[in-house]
Amino acid sequence: MADEESETTAKPSSKRIFVNHVDCYHGKNIGKYLSNCVVGASLEEIEEEEEDDVSVQSDVVGPPKIGTYHIIGSLKNRNKPKPAWVQEIVSFPEKEHMLEHLAECDVVVYDINEDPSQIDEASWAVSALHAELDRFESPKMFVLISNIMTWAKSKPVDPDDPEIPFTEEDYRRRKAHSNFKAHTSAEKLVIKLGKTNKAKFVTYVVASGLTYGGGENIFHYLFKAAWHGEVEALQCFGNGMNILPTIHVKDLAGVIQNIADARPKTRYLLAVDDSQNSLEDIVKCISTNLGTGKVKHITKEDALLSKGLSQQDFDMLLTNLRMDGVYTKENMNIHWVSERGVIENIIQIIQEFKATRGLLPMRGCVLGPPAVGKTCVTAALCKQYKLHHIKIKDVIDEAIEILEKSAARADSDENEDDDGKAQEDQELLEAIMESKESNNGRIEDQYILRFYRDKLHSMPCQNQGFVLDGFPKTMEQAKELFAAEDEEEQDDSSKVPVFDKLSMPEVVISLEAQDDFLKKRVMNLPEGLVAGTHNNEEGLIRRLTEFRSVNEEDTTVLNYFDELEIHPEHVDVTKEVDANNATIVEQMIKIMGEPRNYGPTPEEVDEMERIETEKRVKKEQEEKEEKERQEAQEVALREQREKEWAERLDEVKRQETELLENQSIPLRNYLMKHVMPSLTQGLIECCKVRPDDAIDYLAEYLFRNNPQVD
Repeated sequence: MADEESETTAKPSSKRIFVNHVDCYHGKNIGKYLSNCVVGASLEEIEEEEEDDVSVQSDVVGPPKIGTYHIIGSLKNRNKPKPAWVQEIVSFPEKEHMLEHLAECDVVVYDINEDPSQIDEASWAVSALHAELDRFESPKMFVLISNIMTWAKSKPVDPDDPEIPFTEEDYRRRKAHSNFKAHTSAEKLVIKLGKTNKAKFVTYVVASGLTYGGGENIFHYLFKAAWHGEVEALQCFGNGMNILPTIHVKDLAGVIQNIADARPKTRYLLAVDDSQNSLEDIVKCISTNLGTGKVKHITKEDALLSKGLSQQDFDMLLTNLRMDGVYTKENMNIHWVSERGVIENIIQIIQEFKATRGLLPMRGCVLGPPAVGKTCVTAALCKQYKLHHIKIKDVIDEAIEILEKSAARADSDENEDDDGKAQEDQELLEAIMESKESNNGRIEDQYILRFYRDKLHSMPCQNQGFVLDGFPKTMEQAKELFAAEDEEEQDDSSKVPVFDKLSMPEVVISLEAQDDFLKKRVMNLPEGLVAGTHNNEEGLIRRLTEFRSVNEEDTTVLNYFDELEIHPEHVDVTKEVDANNATIVEQMIKIMGEPRNYGPTPEEVDEMERIETEKRVKKEQEEKEEKERQEAQEVALREQREKEWAERLDEVKRQETELLENQSIPLRNYLMKHVMPSLTQGLIECCKVRPDDAIDYLAEYLFRNNPQVD
């Protein structure tokens, strides 16, 4: 923030400044701002030429400058990494260790607006530091950032003139909102402990207005709803006539910088800008510059049911206070980013909102011959990136409908202020209808291009972005559609022609295929899809002929983008095997890059988780079934092999038995012929004689009567 002229022969010494929760809105923006501030820079006069660069300089993250504040911080989410501009993260559950690090800092800043638990921690921190002040070797400072809700129920300064604003001098008369009494207690404690020994320990309370900027805070729900454009009108709670004290978060950081540098005598400070805007004025301003321009008043009871709006935010948005930070404006050198408030600086604030949140529109264009699949893949891209699908039929129908509604008001008594616009729209509609009748039902290019320009410059397309589906078709149409409104902006030294940067596509994709492939694709379409369209054989040939005639090598619309150094990406659709063009869509997503929007909503996250769960369960079930099938196959195969083995074993046994039987036949025959007759006769004789030794008798008998022995 400080410039080179702030350096003197004695280089400023750095100071350590503690900021709580540097991963939250206030802590992040204040800490980041102070990390670029040279100690004592706010004591010097502000040079006018520096004022325009403040918002940019405060966002720069680079090597620490000589003599800047060194940021020591804590994290609300301890799993988050340390920001680059933070020198050290203090994370100690034990308060004794925490106190040691706080005592090493020259300035301690505690914000108690975002996390209620920080009220108790801030009260402990200031009390603990106060108890140690006798041990301080150098002066210490404690700054408590509270908010204007500690004034919400204060009685007017003058009951006869309620428009007189409160100032710092009225702080003893303040009365807090019932939900912010703990904030008041913390404020009183900080002021009290700073009176003991001001030379060693000085304390300050900063009552901050409703903060905005840097991605927004309390007004974020309005900016988000307007940016999305999903609601017809932004909601305003109650009648919206209540006055809201506000301040840009970087201006709040500037107040903290001045306190750290100058150690002002006033201990209670109001940090508010010069605006006296009502809630309705702010809502209208945001809706006009970022949304539809419409506002809808809802009851306070319905407002409490709004998603994403806490009770604290609700209370703050309904407060009605007129405040004037007299001391801040008269005695501090602040590089004001938004001194006149939200409404006066809305364009700058919206740009900052989009840049901080990464909400930059994505603009694409998909071109190609008829039946190549432009509409299918464009729809898939728009679904993936949440962009607007710009089809020529939809553009014409929407424009005609708007003209008809506007023309209908020309003859009515309503909206007298818009009679001139309604009359112009009626004349334009009549001219379009006459042109349509004289051109066989076709609308001339001049009107179509006008419709397209209006559509591409509409708030939804400028917020989220768009993908053009098959348009422009010719180089002449492209030149007319993307022509800059102010051609004087052309830089003579530049060879690139001037064009409208708000509507020019960043990515141009050309889907390519041969005519034979396209004809075959159309012939294979179901008859129900072809009926009543141009995708019959005759219509396709005619459209292909027209496309090829205006897209020859020297006349193709792709050359226009090439000249602007927006080089088209060529995608061959003939290699696609998936009926849903999944491969092509995946390839185009790689070309388009990462999304630049809010990402999925909580409902979409739940739906994606549900789908992922179903896929996981289905996959697990399939794997289980496959495992069971494989196990069943293995069991069946094992049983089959065991059965085959048993059958083979039985067969071997049978064969062995047959072999033995076959081998025993000669012996059996021999025994029957030569042995059995003699043996039978010997047994008979043995039975007759009944000798004492039958075996010996039988053996003797067989020996004597052996026919082979003489």
